[in-house]
Amino acid sequence: LSLAMLLPALRRRLGLSAELHVVKAPAREYSGLTLLSSCHRTTEELQQFFTGARQRGQYPATYCAVTVGVPAEPEGEIRTGLRWQQQGDTAVVVPVLAPGRGSLARKEVKNTLTRYRVLGAAGGCALLQLQPKTAFPEQLSVHLTLLLCPALGDHQHSSRVGRVLGVPFLLPRESVPTRTQVHGCSGCWWGAQHGPQGPTELLPPLQVLDEALLQRLGLSPQQLRHLPLHIHLQELVLP
Repeated sequence: LSLAMLLPALRRRLGLSAELHVVKAPAREYSGLTLLSSCHRTTEELQQFFTGARQRGQYPATYCAVTVGVPAEPEGEIRTGLRWQQQGDTAVVVPVLAPGRGSLARKEVKNTLTRYRVLGAAGGCALLQLQPKTAFPEQLSVHLTLLLCPALGDHQHSSRVGRVLGVPFLLPRESVPTRTQVHGCSGCWWGAQHGPQGPTELLPPLQVLDEALLQRLGLSPQQLRHLPLHIHLQELVLP
């Protein structure tokens, strides 16, 4: 099920004669605002506006995120190169902290920037305002990981943040598994150490949360896999 599949039914529900187009929507893993248009020309003009705004150094989109961990600084910028990297049969987004001119020119790596501000913090978690100046898949999730404050519900990138005596640090990408083998049967999951219990599936490792946070969230460890990514598209600036 996707947003595009729902547009015809939404158009009929709204009583519109023209076809609906997606102007701007959050990534599939995020929640938040979705901007639709029934005019193809308006759709193109707005999409060009969002692209041009970023090129002019503006921040047309504002997100909110709940993070596990509180940034050391109350506000700042996260800058890094990002690229796709093949790991086995899976393509993942990885940071490139010092991209070379050649890789940038060949567009193998893209320089990315996100501005952040801490809106509040409690219990070892924080509410952050995020304003990306660039657009790259999974940019916000990777940037929060580099900030050592992964988003709540980020089962993909949060495993790169380790802790020693409560102090967070970034683990090398090579030392972090991208998939965990599990066995499923009748909607239940068992760890691979229990032996084959049905069809095998490779899933991203679960985000590690301490017991106190799980209790505050009202979640059991078995429910953790269903915890969604807490990144929300809150505001769009229109011309």
